[in-house]
Amino acid sequence: MSKAKNYEHGYKKYTSKAKEYFRDRRKSENLLNEAVDKANNKKGRLAEVWEKLQLLLEVFRAWIKGEYKEIPKGSIIMIIATILYFVSPIDLVPDFLVGLGFFDDAAVIGFAIRQVSSDLDKFKAWKNAEQESEE
Repeated sequence: MSKAKNYEHGYKKYTSKAKEYFRDRRKSENLLNEAVDKANNKKGRLAEVWEKLQLLLEVFRAWIKGEYKEIPKGSIIMIIATILYFVSPIDLVPDFLVGLGFFDDAAVIGFAIRQVSSDLDKFKAWKNAEQESEE
């Protein structure tokens, strides 16, 4: 089975849980806070995907607050599933195994970015337009 298929299979496990978070903004906010804390504590180990992870968290935050509504349901569910995977103590490869778990986190984050890249580009354009209108 290819790596992409492995990650696709892994997402199915988190997708139903992600749908629960999609329906409950308060629960989503708690998840966001947990993810931000974990990311900040593991920043050095996440260097290669730090900016990508921050972008996912930024989209999620804007969606939770109702500031950004243009993201398709399937894309936000994939982002939520990725964040759930990231904060989960049960990885495909545990974090304590010589950093391999963080490699696994990086691979999953990279997979998610590729899947929702056009929606992330639209978010970045929206964010830039918002910043320009504030100036």
